[in-house]
Amino acid sequence: MRFSLDQLQVFVAVVQAGSFSAAARRLGRTQSTVSAAIANLEADLGVELFDRSTRIPGLTAAGQKLQLEAEAVLERCLALQGHADSLAGETEPHLTLAIEVPYSTVMPVLCEFEQAFPHVDLIVRHPHSGDVAGMLQRGEVELGIAFSQPEYPRELEFQQMGKLVMVHVTHPGHPLAQRDGVSFADLHAHRRLAFSAHASKLPSSEYLRATRLWQAESYMALVEMVRAGLGWATLPRQLVQRELAAGELVELQLAAYPFTDWLVGVDLLWQRRHGRGQAQRWLRERLMRNKVFELDSQGRATTL
Repeated sequence: MRFSLDQLQVFVAVVQAGSFSAAARRLGRTQSTVSAAIANLEADLGVELFDRSTRIPGLTAAGQKLQLEAEAVLERCLALQGHADSLAGETEPHLTLAIEVPYSTVMPVLCEFEQAFPHVDLIVRHPHSGDVAGMLQRGEVELGIAFSQPEYPRELEFQQMGKLVMVHVTHPGHPLAQRDGVSFADLHAHRRLAFSAHASKLPSSEYLRATRLWQAESYMALVEMVRAGLGWATLPRQLVQRELAAGELVELQLAAYPFTDWLVGVDLLWQRRHGRGQAQRWLRERLMRNKVFELDSQGRATTL
């Protein structure tokens, strides 16, 4: 076999990312390295995979057919490695977890983990860029907990843990805070403060576009910006409950949805190639059973 698994992974990454440059960023490589890997794969296979006559190369007819074969090969390799990992299980000295959602949703599980594995060091990372899936792909973390995205890379698996309420908030002195019902047009007329990774990815976020947009890579930065009266933002309600109760922030009531909360799913993510350690398997299985929920405005649990 002249070609390598690495070349197949690069090929599939380019197809999924939509361009050589996007695949390079996803894989943490240079664009020239990605281009060279594709060129070598084409030479080894004896066919052109991409039509380079356009600004953004697209798959050739042969490339479309071989994409399916490449994905099937990688699927089998992941399954083989996962089986091998499960047979070689042992307790690892440390475990890294990326958490994007309010920490209170998973703290009970972490307390149980401390009791079950007192000698395993846990490293909790906050993905400031919001790219939990990317952190998993790059091997920076073993598990990730994040707000649901429309799609994930093929090498990742996920399970929804539940749903949380997102609220639109602003400073009590902001013009929007003086309205009983806020329309989308009202929102569009004022500066939006957005979590950069989710500015346009969360479900229904297309309704929240604004002509003026400031972005931040931290939810805590957004909270401070809203408290300073710089605009309005959409935040997890659990994150700002204290500020709402103290009157430091005001929840905006959307006229289009007067009796409906905006619910967003929370997903647990991990590599298809399961980790070897017992601690990681234990934590993943326990988190899969952990239901993330809160009570909506009608007093109903967001997750059954």
